[in-house]
Amino acid sequence: MESYLEERFGGVQAKNSSEEALRRWRRLCSVVKNPKRRFRFTANLEKRGEAEAIKHANHEKLCVAVLVSKAALQFIQGLSLRSEYVVPEEVKAAGFQICADELGSIVEGHDSKKLIIHGGVDGIAEKLAISKTDGLSTDEDSIKRRQDIYGINKFTESEICSFWVFVWEALQDTTLIILAVCAFVSLVVGIAMEGWPKGAHDGLGIVASIMLVVFVTATSDYRQSLQFKDLDKEKKKIQVHVTRNGFRQRLSIYDLLPGDVVHLAIGDQVPADGLFISGFSLLINESSLTGESEPVAVNEDNPFLLSGTKVQDGSCKMLVTTVGMRTQWGKLMATLSEGGDDETPLQVKLNGVATIIGQIGLFFAVITFIVLSQGLFSKKYHEGLLFSWSGDEALELLEHFAIAVTIVVVAVPEGLPLAVTLSLAFAMKKMMNDKALVRNLAACETMGSATTICSDKTGTLTTNHMTVVKACICGNIKEVNGPQNSSKLCSELPEIVVKTLLESIFNNTGGEVVFNQDGKYQILGTPTEAALLEFALALGGDFKAKRDETKIVKVEPFNSTKKRMSVILELPGGGHRAHCKGASEIVLAACDKFLDETGSVHPLDQTTADKLNGIIDSFAGEALRTLCLAYREMEEGFSIMEHTPLQGYTCIGIVGIKDPVRPGVKESVATCRAAGIMVRMVTGDNINTAKAIARECGILTEDGIAIEGPEFREKSLEELLKLVPKIQVMARSSPLDKHTLVKHLRTTFNDVVAGTGDGTNDAPALHEADIGLAMGIAGTEVAKESADVIILDDNFSTIVTVAKWGRSVYINIQKFVQFQLTVNVVALLVNFSSACFTGMHH
Repeated sequence: MESYLEERFGGVQAKNSSEEALRRWRRLCSVVKNPKRRFRFTANLEKRGEAEAIKHANHEKLCVAVLVSKAALQFIQGLSLRSEYVVPEEVKAAGFQICADELGSIVEGHDSKKLIIHGGVDGIAEKLAISKTDGLSTDEDSIKRRQDIYGINKFTESEICSFWVFVWEALQDTTLIILAVCAFVSLVVGIAMEGWPKGAHDGLGIVASIMLVVFVTATSDYRQSLQFKDLDKEKKKIQVHVTRNGFRQRLSIYDLLPGDVVHLAIGDQVPADGLFISGFSLLINESSLTGESEPVAVNEDNPFLLSGTKVQDGSCKMLVTTVGMRTQWGKLMATLSEGGDDETPLQVKLNGVATIIGQIGLFFAVITFIVLSQGLFSKKYHEGLLFSWSGDEALELLEHFAIAVTIVVVAVPEGLPLAVTLSLAFAMKKMMNDKALVRNLAACETMGSATTICSDKTGTLTTNHMTVVKACICGNIKEVNGPQNSSKLCSELPEIVVKTLLESIFNNTGGEVVFNQDGKYQILGTPTEAALLEFALALGGDFKAKRDETKIVKVEPFNSTKKRMSVILELPGGGHRAHCKGASEIVLAACDKFLDETGSVHPLDQTTADKLNGIIDSFAGEALRTLCLAYREMEEGFSIMEHTPLQGYTCIGIVGIKDPVRPGVKESVATCRAAGIMVRMVTGDNINTAKAIARECGILTEDGIAIEGPEFREKSLEELLKLVPKIQVMARSSPLDKHTLVKHLRTTFNDVVAGTGDGTNDAPALHEADIGLAMGIAGTEVAKESADVIILDDNFSTIVTVAKWGRSVYINIQKFVQFQLTVNVVALLVNFSSACFTGMHH
């Protein structure tokens, strides 16, 4: 049976199935009792086709808009432009100078001419009555007026169907319709022959049975639809950083309004249509909207940002202009929301089982009807009364037909595929309570058969609460875990070194120190950035004052391939200085000078380099994440259009950041081993740090291998076949290394792989893995979009809980299917035997 089902209904994968495979199995199941009910929660392939058509149209429209804008700009530069736009009275009355439709046409159409006419980004901000630095006012009256004029950032969703819709769908079961006809005929003939109420007993009995089946089915389906709706709302919860009333804060994307100033970084989703205010090296991936995978550079010359796209690189401040259904993303989401989820492989196979048993049941039903009726037809034929029927004879024939239909009802496990969906939905609800949000229904099923977990380190195995505990500055190692130690270190260092160190930390960062309404400072950014900023503040630094001393002219954000971040500053007295920070071995290799105890710059000889590398190893051996900070004075005549230099830096110091292992991780890893699941750590950290953490967690064993990404990349296919099964730790890995490891485990070794991650760089591996698990707290929107399950508390123990639920679901479904099929087969045989015995007796 298994091989037969695989041959006919196979080809549908747990994720990323081809449209052809999905259509093929549905054609095999085309004749079913109630198609609406059986295929209710499967993907609507026609709607998906519509969504692809919208993407294609968007791509063409944007290409045309860009060409038109370029051509228009050539003519309008230097000309005096006049605006023919007339502000609607209701917009003026609300205190604004531009309407929603005009804003939408500027951004969606990439209309540079209109933007210039309205005074550029500054003019749009003025017409929206906001400050680009302080954002919009949170005064309730102002917010209400803004909502009335421009709308809210919510998309039109399909309404929850009422209970009676499900009753109507349940009534459309073919066999129930046939039984209803039988009941009607039975009532008419019975009452005519025997009168009321005696003649109505059989007919009313059938009606009561039909109503019972319909209401039980409808109740079950209605409750399930509510469950899916709740889970769908959870999937769409996205928070963004905005500036309002001069204070930076986190806000739900649904609360955004035109005029909001939003801060975007790598991995974020653009939450609404808007305009670029300021930023560095911003690359936007518009594939979700246009299908075009090539990233688009967004800057002052091309300031248009579209809702639903993703930040692939860089960072920026954005002015929101259009929200909700007025955006192109809103229209696309309205179509995609009806696209549905792909079927799981188990659902497909059980649909196949239901179809095959349905065909067998139909065959037996026909045989039963023939056996039961042949005596009656034979008798009528011999008497020559074949075309003359009495009421009793018609009722007898109707009874035989009802028995045959009942065999089909009993034999066909029509609710079997739906029962699997119910079981998976129940597991999804329970996983939600256990801090795991399932985005893809098939993940519940697939997780039960996982054999390997490729886990990230930071934030999954560790707490992701980082603090600088050791620092080597000017060649001296100091403990700095605490304000007193930091103050002592500051007093011991030369003033020029402290100044350079603070300049490096406060400028070369993706984080920020802001003040809230209470006047207390708050550190925003990744845990690593926050740890460095906290260290700099403990040294007595002033973030705003230090940032105001110089001007940042170029930023190269942290990149998982380069493993470093760089900025170039314009100094007050003229000239430029580059600051670099990142993986210690990589940044130190880029240095040819260092600062000594007096703050003087000296050439970095081999002895000093070996000493610093030894310090890096000693920090890593204590399970500390290490970062090296360096700077370089730029030559006269340097242009910011040039690439940031990769060599010639002066080493300022090395810091060791502690990120403790989460409680319960060691026990969870041991549980996985006992269950036959191999846990592997894949991290971008130093190999010694990775080994220390892996041993503490119980991941690295004596027979296991720890390898670095660059070494892994150089291995031949033959070497990888021997190496991959033994790899337990991969350090200094690139996104491609993680993707390659997952792919080999899945395809070459037939492992069912669960992959975890939180960054944009983890998206390819999450997409490739059988089950992608993204972190809900530290995870970027790009990572979450590629994942099947979102771990809401970023805890490895939760991943183990997901695996337990997966196995539980699989075992329960297996037992239920066996029980259901046994019941159906026994019922079929009993009914058929009884019918045949009755027919022979007659």
